[in-house]
Amino acid sequence: MIWFVAFLSCIGLICAETPFNLNVHNDRVIGGHDAEPHAWKWQASLQQDSYGDGYFYHICGGTLIDAFHIMTAAHCILSMDANSYRVVLGEHNLYEYEGSEQIHRVARISVHPGWNGDLGKGNDIAVLRLADSAYDNGYVALANLPSPGEMLPHDYTCYITGWGLTDYIGSAVDILQVAPIRIVEHSVCSRPEWWGSIALRTMVCAGGDGVISGCQGDSGGPLNCFTDGSWRVHGVVSYGPSGMCNQVTKPTVFTRVSSFNSWLSSVMY
Repeated sequence: MIWFVAFLSCIGLICAETPFNLNVHNDRVIGGHDAEPHAWKWQASLQQDSYGDGYFYHICGGTLIDAFHIMTAAHCILSMDANSYRVVLGEHNLYEYEGSEQIHRVARISVHPGWNGDLGKGNDIAVLRLADSAYDNGYVALANLPSPGEMLPHDYTCYITGWGLTDYIGSAVDILQVAPIRIVEHSVCSRPEWWGSIALRTMVCAGGDGVISGCQGDSGGPLNCFTDGSWRVHGVVSYGPSGMCNQVTKPTVFTRVSSFNSWLSSVMY
């Protein structure tokens, strides 16, 4: 019970938290490698100026779903003050300006009304409206989304991308990482020795092999899957186990995008 409370209070590895100083070096996201520059053009970096000093820290990932809107996780929203956030698109190296970046302020935050701060209850999804339009500069593109209710088969290979931690002691990367990660169907992920009852049908589980996983800082980012002839974002990074990120039978859990198509449409105006 103590572990469960710790997990749901965001001590779990991929919850957003107040930014802290990170040691940047060339380790890889767990089981992954440096992404090809600008291959994942819908990937966003959500950043926050939590101290009011004009310095923005990467706190979570996100996905560009239309010219004005970013999809991310509800638990990434640490404050409802839109002015404290910005979104960077066209990013590859977080710590170098490469000329491909677009920096956008946030005008409005919409958190799913079913989100109550309990990761095990689901609805961990939010949408940010940008203050100005994203545009195609050759490095930025809109994500495709799955059809309503679409579910992926067991062992299907998708890809997780992000700038998350590479281990549980706080090591981070500057370059966007990518890792192949296999879907774990709900009937498996909801077994007691896996995630049990907190793995809902409105979630997607992937990984759990003890090798590949998301980690803190990947939250809110996309689960990228090639389906129906194109890349589609099927999930939003939501939660994982406390302690080490890549634990056997504890896969990374994503909010299932296909369960929220109607809500996404309702807040994109």
